[in-house]
Amino acid sequence: MAEAGIAELTLRRGGAVWSQTDARAEPVDAGLRRELEDPDALVIVGTIDTTVVGYAACHVDPLHDGHAIARITDLYVLPDARKVGIGEAMMAAVEEWARKRSLVGLDAVALPGDRDTKNFFETFGLVARAIQVHRSLES
Repeated sequence: MAEAGIAELTLRRGGAVWSQTDARAEPVDAGLRRELEDPDALVIVGTIDTTVVGYAACHVDPLHDGHAIARITDLYVLPDARKVGIGEAMMAAVEEWARKRSLVGLDAVALPGDRDTKNFFETFGLVARAIQVHRSLES
């Protein structure tokens, strides 16, 4: 499922660079397994009945002032399972996990022009705090 999420985002504007800089590295499953064992990380699945239709992953990211935030690295729901609250339930679980650890914020990425993702995160109070720019030097 993680590979499907990466493949979907790679095709979007900004996704080609994102897939090489910020996307989960291969082998994807090994990285998720490591995070499952990491007390400073969270990996959860979203289900309909007993069928897994989404997943989310985040980790503690220390700040310069000694505080820390939860950095959401993965949040993906299969296309046919979207718009029924799976992503919302996973975001609520991520927020609860972060609050229990006294983290001071949540960070996530929405690719340029990805209004659905931007709007989704905004419903949870996340707002843009930076615009990252890139220029390819390849022909």
